[in-house]
Amino acid sequence: MNLPPTFPLSMAAEHTPVRVVSIKGTPDFAKRIAEMGLNPGAEISVCQRSGSGLLVSRSGTRLALGGGMAHRILVCAMLLPRSGLGHKQGIVLGNLVGDR
Repeated sequence: MNLPPTFPLSMAAEHTPVRVVSIKGTPDFAKRIAEMGLNPGAEISVCQRSGSGLLVSRSGTRLALGGGMAHRILVCAMLLPRSGLGHKQGIVLGNLVGDR
């Protein structure tokens, strides 16, 4: 099974759901991010950009992140369940993903 590519949260498009894959950085940084609820597997979306900073939403809670923090949080695009409406691996909201 092909896994979707990961990219820094700082590169995520606004209002497009993504899933946290991993946190890069020191153990203290990873703990701080986890305490904010941004654990691997969490579904989040970027609500707003301000300079390099981001306002992200997770389960109705909004969190402000600096650009450096957002760059160390790796995410992947979320796939919709197989519905017959897209590629065999599903549809990413706004983009097609998979082997072509």
